[in-house]
Amino acid sequence: MTATEEILKLEHAFWQTMIDGDIETALRLTDDPCVVAGSQGTATIDHGMFRNMMTSPSWTLHRFEFKNAQVYFPSPDVAICSYDVHEELTVEGKPLQMDAADTSVWIRKDGRWVCSLHTESLRGDPYGRDRK
Repeated sequence: MTATEEILKLEHAFWQTMIDGDIETALRLTDDPCVVAGSQGTATIDHGMFRNMMTSPSWTLHRFEFKNAQVYFPSPDVAICSYDVHEELTVEGKPLQMDAADTSVWIRKDGRWVCSLHTESLRGDPYGRDRK
């Protein structure tokens, strides 16, 4: 398996933890703390906060699909993974589909990769004119 394939496999595995509710695997794949940025802003999340978020989410992920995935290694122990993602989920009891552009930064620590940063940007008009 190439290094690129390994990172993509880890990224996929992390997403699968959200479908499976596999908190322990999610924590093993996530740096402590990790940084998250998205439409609600930015946050630094430690493992305790992450565990709480996964224990009682306001949404349920049912399916995801990556497209246009790329991995760049600025150094042997840092990987930047970016891709478009289609998500099918339930939010507050209602079905929802969305498309986003995501980026994760994976860092090798003590011989294993952990995700230290994850961003998600909803796809659409760059100025938000397509949102209500």
